[in-house]
Amino acid sequence: MRREVLADFDDGAKDRLGSVAKAVGFRRDMFQVSVEETFSSGHALRGYKGKCENVHGHNYRVRVTLEGPQLDAIGLLVDFTELKRVVREIMGRLDHQFMNDLEPFKNVNPSAENVAKYFYDEVTRQLKDLPPGSRVTDVILWETDTSRAQYRPGA
Repeated sequence: MRREVLADFDDGAKDRLGSVAKAVGFRRDMFQVSVEETFSSGHALRGYKGKCENVHGHNYRVRVTLEGPQLDAIGLLVDFTELKRVVREIMGRLDHQFMNDLEPFKNVNPSAENVAKYFYDEVTRQLKDLPPGSRVTDVILWETDTSRAQYRPGA
């Protein structure tokens, strides 16, 4: 709700309205940042019936997006340099590798969906000192220019 409308309500009513707005999915203002990087990797989809069960590779593109309601003391949601460092470190494990030979893909099928979730889990684990309420909102992984998978927690 707009601030001018809320000005007509007492604090108790504002709290109740905020709870209702949250329950029905209204969102507060958010800052959002994303970085994109590329890497090349090979994989084979276990249990798949078709040509993707064979060893093949992709020139992947990954986009990691964070959002939060407030910025840090110098006006940043996250330092792009730090976010890129984390994403590049994760990519470095996969770049020019056969993913089926790497953890966690020795047991988890290295589908685009699972690779996107892997990036989400790793970025979330490694990023420290984000402003309160900030989080990784999603990861998009392109296998080709026209085929992508997206992981969004709790979506």
